[in-house]
Amino acid sequence: MKTRADDFSGLTVAMITPFKGDKIDFDALEEQIEFQIAAGTTALSPVGTTGESPTLTHEEHRAVIEKTVRFVAGRAKVLAGAGSNSTAEALSLARFAEKAGADALLVVGPYYNKPTQEGMYQHFKAVAEAVGVPICVYNVPGRTGRAIDVDTIVRLAEFKNIAMVKDATGSMESTSGIVARTDLTVLSGDDGLTLPFMALGARGVVSVVGNFAPRDLVALCAAMNAGKLDEARALHQKLLPLSQGILSLSTNPIPVKKAMQLLGRDSGEMRLPMTELAPEPTAKLRQMLIDYGLNPVA
Repeated sequence: MKTRADDFSGLTVAMITPFKGDKIDFDALEEQIEFQIAAGTTALSPVGTTGESPTLTHEEHRAVIEKTVRFVAGRAKVLAGAGSNSTAEALSLARFAEKAGADALLVVGPYYNKPTQEGMYQHFKAVAEAVGVPICVYNVPGRTGRAIDVDTIVRLAEFKNIAMVKDATGSMESTSGIVARTDLTVLSGDDGLTLPFMALGARGVVSVVGNFAPRDLVALCAAMNAGKLDEARALHQKLLPLSQGILSLSTNPIPVKKAMQLLGRDSGEMRLPMTELAPEPTAKLRQMLIDYGLNPVA
């Protein structure tokens, strides 16, 4: 079945934001983008959860979007983070990202203030009416404190530019309901659930592990979308210990940045209140990378 944003099918990488001291390392950002494009990644998603958006100033947030669009230069899609628990702030970020050339917007459900489902609907409605680019509704109750109900997502599907859902609920019922009742493009918000969610009708994943192991995820999504279940199952089994294990070590993106540091692809620096991965889980992470077939250099 054709979905509303089929051009986002496949791997979207929830990108880290590289730091050098108290500044964003834009040279490292460009290197990461080139790495992803070489791997065949469908879309890059800057300044989301993995990109430590809560610790960025508004000026930094906008700069990362602007630089990502410039560095990508049309060679992949850009799904820019533009969410907030303030509707006015989300509107400002969304308008900026559209003007900067982002292909679509990742808009998280309002966090901390726990709006009602009507409040959720009105929030996304306001963003949808303010911009013309596609919007991906990011449903991650583990971060926001409140899920966006399937019924609310069905209501939101009435807006033509609400085109995708990043489903990080971990719920098969959620994905099944969205697929059955809308033509929205569903993307798994959990690496380990990519295959089962795609079996239900999702079209890809917004991945954390893709920051450093994108090629197998590209192949997994392609195999599922082509109906090659045996091939996809083998890739799923290969990826599962890594995708489940890495986020068991600490809060995202702490272990992801450490993995990239171990692989020589990032400084690993965090911003408070996020702190560096402790030595014991770092040793476990190193072994996970070796077991997967990657070669730590640090």
